[in-house]
Parts: sequence; C-alpha cells; structure tokens
Amino acid sequence: MKVGVVTFPGSLDDVDAQRAVRIGGNEAVALWHGDHDLGGVDAVVLPGGFSYGDYLRCGAISRFSPVMTEVIAAAHRGMPVLGICNGFQILCESHLLPGALIRNDHRKFVCRDQRLRIEHTRTPWTSSYDEGAEVTLVLKNGEGGFVADEDTLDRLEGEGQVLARYLDVNPNGSLRDIAGIANERGNVVGLMPHPEHAVEDLTGAGTDGLGFFTSLTAAVFS
Repeated sequence: MKVGVVTFPGSLDDVDAQRAVRIGGNEAVALWHGDHDLGGVDAVVLPGGFSYGDYLRCGAISRFSPVMTEVIAAAHRGMPVLGICNGFQILCESHLLPGALIRNDHRKFVCRDQRLRIEHTRTPWTSSYDEGAEVTLVLKNGEGGFVADEDTLDRLEGEGQVLARYLDVNPNGSLRDIAGIANERGNVVGLMPHPEHAVEDLTGAGTDGLGFFTSLTAAVFS
C-alpha cells in the first residue's frame, strides 16, 4: 500500500513514521501541509511534533492546512488515517475524532516508555494485534490528556472505540486511562504514544509498535 505521511511546519517524527511504514511492508509517500491532493495514497499518517508551533491549541492551525481538507474528505470516504501524538490532536481539532487533548495534569512534559493494553483490534491499524495485548511504546507529550464529556466517554466505551489504555500509571491525566481511540467506522485512529519509535530492535525500544504498520497490509489481504 502507498501510505502518505504528512509534514507540517514543526513536525518532528515524519521521517520516523516514513521509516516505520517501509519496515511494515508498505510504500511511504511524503506529503506536504500545503498539498491540495493526496497523490493517490491508500492511507495517511499524521505524525508527531509541534505543528505550527502549537500556537492557539495543539493542532488547531494544522486543521486548516490545505492537505487536511483532502484528508478529512478521504477519511469520510473510508480511507485509513492514523494520527500519532500531535496527529491525534489534529484529528480531534478536525472533528474526525471526538474529545480533545489538553495540558498534562502535572503540567510537565513527559517522556517515558509506557505500557499499554490494545483494546480495539478491528481497525486497519491494529488488526495485527490480539485483543488485550500488552505493549510498550515511547510516550512524549506535554498536552496528552484526553478529555471528553461523560456521554462521549460512555459512548466510546460502549461502542468499543477505545483503542488503547494506559497500564501501571496514567502519565498525563487522560480520562479513563485512554491512550487512543477510533471513530465509529474504525478507519480513523488517534494514539498518543509513538508506535513508529518501536518498530526495530536497533533503537532499543523493541518492536511492539510494528503491528500498527503491518496491520494495513493484513487488513487488505484478509
């Protein structure tokens, strides 16, 4: 599959995401925030970083970039879209996912190896995992606390849209320990930890994140 990785001004993890896409067996296509088309890609990754300097709110300006007009339309048509960290924030600002990501409850940037439980495997991004699988991914954020009103949280729980949940410790105050969610259709996924940093042993972070990138191929040929 051709997987587009969008670079915004201030993106930090776009090259890492491209590498993860390739290691996962797919073709990485570089997309620019000013692009007016997606170049025929089959899926899109919105990487981590500090797009547009995180001015106003994290992801608030990126949501209005030309490429996001195309991403939003493609997501509504069913294209798989993965937002990692800042990308998760952009998806919430774009209303492709409910809720919001706010300042960590301890008011400090956090960088740590974080254990998660994969709760939702019926998405193009998680089908390679067993439901309930426990993985360790790199977490690095200052505004990673997921919040939503109680009705929305209950709906996410009831409809099985909670993708991943923090284990052992809640690092940022996310309500109900939520680390990632999916939309109702399952094609749009937001995740605060970074699977692209855990795709090869070379980095010392293990390979627990690789499933997010091999799942795309598995979903196509299943």
